[in-house]
Amino acid sequence: MQEIEKMYARTFGSASGTAVIKHLRKITIERFLGADATDAELRGLEAQRALVHQIESLIERGK
Repeated sequence: MQEIEKMYARTFGSASGTAVIKHLRKITIERFLGADATDAELRGLEAQRALVHQIESLIERGK
């Protein structure tokens, strides 16, 4: 798994990669749904957040 972690670090280590990960955070982790959100919407957003966290984790391990 170490090699893929290094690849994530290289990919997201550039200026463009940093901008992309910031955008992903903005549209997932920093996004809040209102009280009227459906169960499906909440589950979908949580899955997206988990994926962004996984990417960030791989980036950190690859450094």
